[in-house]
Amino acid sequence: MTALDRITNPAVPTPEILGQATVIEQSRAVAEVAAAVQVAQQCPRDIDQAVARMRRACSQPGLAGQAFYAFPRSGQTVTGPSVYLARELALCWGNIQYGVAELRRDDAAGISEMQAFAWDVETNTRSAQIFIVPHRRDKRGGAERLVDLRDIYENNANQGARRVRQAIYSVLPKWFTDEAEEICRRTLTVVTGEQLAQRVQSAIDQFARGGITLEQLERKVGRPRAEWTAEDVAELGVLFQSLKRKEISRDEAFPPDPVTVAEITAASGERVA
Repeated sequence: MTALDRITNPAVPTPEILGQATVIEQSRAVAEVAAAVQVAQQCPRDIDQAVARMRRACSQPGLAGQAFYAFPRSGQTVTGPSVYLARELALCWGNIQYGVAELRRDDAAGISEMQAFAWDVETNTRSAQIFIVPHRRDKRGGAERLVDLRDIYENNANQGARRVRQAIYSVLPKWFTDEAEEICRRTLTVVTGEQLAQRVQSAIDQFARGGITLEQLERKVGRPRAEWTAEDVAELGVLFQSLKRKEISRDEAFPPDPVTVAEITAASGERVA
């Protein structure tokens, strides 16, 4: 339970005996929240400036390249805005606080209780979610139990980032986020012929370093390399970033070729011989 929750929800029970450090921390949190609200009311956001900052930020290829994620669901790849874009939009909009915290960890049960929140200090609009993160990692052969502290931390951080992204989007205007996503997509796809050729080769080289062949990429895109468009390269870029952030595994992104009946029959015949 965080100090912010005790301030915004007085009904939450508190311990009867508090240490000196706890009392000081609660007092500091109360003063910090009051100061944040006061500053936000005295310095309200300028929506025109916020929109201008958003448009300038989303026009940068560096942000646009990390603005989307991809993950598997029901045999298909689902894409959407990433936590990197959400954080940048919160910065552009202004007067927003967000974060994620681990409230409790139970190593015996293999779970962590966490909270993600986003708070528009100016309008006093707050979105918060408490959720349980199992210390497991899903794999094709089944779930893997996480024991190493680094693996648990990375798993908690990954799950927390998804909730923070959703919380930030809950307090931002939809027209603001929709325009930002559209500008990022346009930034990824507006290229000249020479730039497209360079991006195609760069995408092939990036995947090749991870052991992904050109044949696998062409099968993923659905067209040979010579027919790739700027949209195809942009989708491959989103997929590469998701692989890098471990949001999707290599086998999920590039499933192995299915074994045919003829291959099974041929292998059985060779073993008999």
